[in-house]
Amino acid sequence: MASIEEVRSGIALANQKASESLGALQQAHSQLEEAQSSLTRVTDGSSQADVNEANGQLQQAVQSISEVQQLVQTAISTAEGISQRL
Repeated sequence: MASIEEVRSGIALANQKASESLGALQQAHSQLEEAQSSLTRVTDGSSQADVNEANGQLQQAVQSISEVQQLVQTAISTAEGISQRL
């Protein structure tokens, strides 16, 4: 069985990796917002249903990334709480 310090160290490593993922998620979020903005700009006035569908899918992707970011932040906070109680 792992010692308390080993558990704390493992939690710290997990939180570090999770924190690093937040940067990548933020970059993906920004890129998808730019993609959606660009698509909206160049297809403004189009009556094709596919245009609305593509815009909706990009918006859903942006929202999903936001939800993932929140989940990661909550997981980090929860893990920190575990570490503090050890």
